[in-house]
Amino acid sequence: MRKLKHNKFIRILFFGNYFYGLCAVALSIEAAMQQRFPLAGALFYLLVFSSTVLYYTRAYMITEVSDDRANIRSMWYARNHRMLFLSQGVFFILLIAGGIGFLVLRWKNIINMNGLEWFSLLVFPVVSALYYGVNDPLFGNHNLRNIGWLKPFIIGYTWAGSVTVYPILYYCVDKGIHYEISFVGWFLFIKNFMYITILCIMFDIKDYAMDYNQDIKTIVLKLGLRKTIFYFIIPLSIIGLASFLIYAISKDFSAAKIAINTLPFLAIITVAYSMSNRRSIFYYLVIIDGLMLFKAVCGIIAMRYF
Repeated sequence: MRKLKHNKFIRILFFGNYFYGLCAVALSIEAAMQQRFPLAGALFYLLVFSSTVLYYTRAYMITEVSDDRANIRSMWYARNHRMLFLSQGVFFILLIAGGIGFLVLRWKNIINMNGLEWFSLLVFPVVSALYYGVNDPLFGNHNLRNIGWLKPFIIGYTWAGSVTVYPILYYCVDKGIHYEISFVGWFLFIKNFMYITILCIMFDIKDYAMDYNQDIKTIVLKLGLRKTIFYFIIPLSIIGLASFLIYAISKDFSAAKIAINTLPFLAIITVAYSMSNRRSIFYYLVIIDGLMLFKAVCGIIAMRYF
């Protein structure tokens, strides 16, 4: 991890949030394949990547810009503000151009969307916007992020919707057919929601001191480190693994397919055990966030080859 700390490419990839964009694309591909839908197409993945990078970079440009040597990411944001500003401009243009292009080509299908489809489209960006909320001089700063215990669930919910619902919804609108929530879709949404929520709780361990000083009552702050790991993260991971095994056996998955899809659960339990020791920010970014990409790759391999 010490070598990664000084690697320029690694800093850009993770601090610039391009890795999050890659994870969002990979998880979207996995979810489409697992729901046995064709892939949504290059435009969709461009929109997913661009919106993910835009959202996270904007958030960190607001909260992380500080020339504080004790905070590597804050210092990087302070020193690369111009590059990030230009990057945001490029991705914003791509997002707007792609969105307008899809609107022009498929406007008839869009106006024929039903209530469920509009709700599925709007609920996740609304929740993600409320996460950082509004800062009004008259009414104060109100956001869901300050509700510490709720933070990981909001992030998990938004990610699960973006990578599980959107690929199918986009495909249906593109082809002029109506989107329906299947049992498989519900199961995958809950699985992604649980998995990413667990990763977010693990990430809150890094921010323990900051959350304590800001009086943000996260789950880690309420339970303590050991109880969070052994009474919350690991049991929840085991429940998720058990649920998947029951589902897989009921659907007659092959042994190889089951084995590959259990690897992300085993990995998250293994990493949870390692959280008792102090870790650098790159451990969280590469290992913990990397579990999202690992899950997606395992799911894609299982669906493609088994």
